[in-house]
Amino acid sequence: MTTEDADREITRWASGHPLPEPFRDISEELSHFLLVYKFGLAEIGTKISILAEELTHRGRHNPIEHVSPRLKTTSSITAKAQRVGCPLTLDDLRKRIRDIAGIRIVCSFVSDVYTVADMLTRQPDVTLLQTKDYVAKPKPNGYRSLHLIVEIPVFLSERVVHVPVEVQLRTAAMDFWASLEHKIHYKYDPAVPDALREELAAAAEDAARLDRRMERLHREIHGQRRV
Repeated sequence: MTTEDADREITRWASGHPLPEPFRDISEELSHFLLVYKFGLAEIGTKISILAEELTHRGRHNPIEHVSPRLKTTSSITAKAQRVGCPLTLDDLRKRIRDIAGIRIVCSFVSDVYTVADMLTRQPDVTLLQTKDYVAKPKPNGYRSLHLIVEIPVFLSERVVHVPVEVQLRTAAMDFWASLEHKIHYKYDPAVPDALREELAAAAEDAARLDRRMERLHREIHGQRRV
């Protein structure tokens, strides 16, 4: 769900549309709860836009291809809470579910993934809480991406709230593979045929080889330009 979708869903809640059972008695509090995460996404999005525009203005390689923010739906939050054994109260969700707000950054090259992560986490108001590097150590199914949980301050009218945001950084090849894998799992859930699993794993290796080849070509061209 994008931030625009979140706006529409919050409006529906305010108009009396039904909420999932655990949240029906706290619709107003839930609306404000998710609004804070939306603000956190806006803060992170602004930082990423500034980095991309500043690098472009300086004539340097802009490592960011595109950015996709998302906010979990109430049903997705409920499902995640049940999986991890988190009580369905706003205080518990705030403490234990740290990917309610998320943003995906697609980069040109593998080296760009780490460059952007470093540029973002070096900013003094961004606190790095957790790193999961599935680029260096892919998941068994072939999934590759760099996952960060960062915390960013959101300045409200009467207080400052520190909002956790999940940042996923990956190359275009990794993103294409992940999108296909998601569609396959959605279609065959819960039992993806073994043959498809094997094909997906092989495709992940092909994507990784493509990333390495494109990185080498980029370095060769970049070096020639410097000369």
